[in-house]
Amino acid sequence: MRRVLVTRPMPPRVIEAARALFEVEMREENTPLKPGQMKGALALYDGIVPTLGDLFSAEVFAEAAGSRCRILANFGVGYNHIDVAAARAVGISVTNTPGAVTDATADIALMLMLMSARRAGEGERMLRAGRWTGWNPTQMLGLHMTGKTVGIVGMGRIGQAIARRCHFGFGMEVLFYNRSPKGVDLPARQVESLTALAGAVDFLVAALPGGAETRNTIGAEVLAAMRPTAHLVNIARGDVVDEAALIEALAEGRIAGAGLDVYAREPEVPEALRRMETVTLLPHLGTAALEVREAMGLMAVENLRAFFAGETLPNPVA
Repeated sequence: MRRVLVTRPMPPRVIEAARALFEVEMREENTPLKPGQMKGALALYDGIVPTLGDLFSAEVFAEAAGSRCRILANFGVGYNHIDVAAARAVGISVTNTPGAVTDATADIALMLMLMSARRAGEGERMLRAGRWTGWNPTQMLGLHMTGKTVGIVGMGRIGQAIARRCHFGFGMEVLFYNRSPKGVDLPARQVESLTALAGAVDFLVAALPGGAETRNTIGAEVLAAMRPTAHLVNIARGDVVDEAALIEALAEGRIAGAGLDVYAREPEVPEALRRMETVTLLPHLGTAALEVREAMGLMAVENLRAFFAGETLPNPVA
């Protein structure tokens, strides 16, 4: 029976499915694997189910040619923590779990848009601290979201799911920026320049993949183009936003607020962001629903099953 390492605790249904097919070892720790552990795992297991934070870098793969492990069935749609080219060079396949995460992540984007615009986090903190003195007509006035304009950076599955919610649910005009021309099946207009997009919208939402090519895509220039009443939302990867530039823009009041579910150096969140009332901060909740995490895990298990059965991989990235 094939030996498989699952690098974090998983929902029982996922482990049950995996153990029906493989000899499974599941780590009990919710911490990323260290480089030495990753190198050892490549030598000891036929397949690995890594997660966000397990940094399978080129250095980890440097001596992995001929290793026992032949597949990394990533638990998650994003795989920028895996050097796919280095894995491919030593004959290791990489898969991910697209589709399963789309709606849940889009829901979080809309939640952050509403929370930031309507100052929900700030209001809850005020109430819990016993500082609420009762309703009044000018208390905590925020931005009305219905009918506004949203700009989506990255119009993949998740970007399009966000666009549908914004247009059909809130009557919003949808603009988007994509690195290549993109046809979509809803009323939306592609904008050629990211700065032009930033200057035209009330909400700028990052929904593009992580990785070296997209690092700091939303930096000082883009933030400077945004309206002072606009809000930034990031549900992509933390490093697609220049956190230092964002902190500066917020501190100077050049944008109205931000809603963040991801951070450049998770789980570290800059103290400056944590102190700001104009920022809504979530602990990477994008796919944190039981049925979604089950679907992701079962998709990873199916990728493993197909690989070892010699079938076409359902979700290959390498």
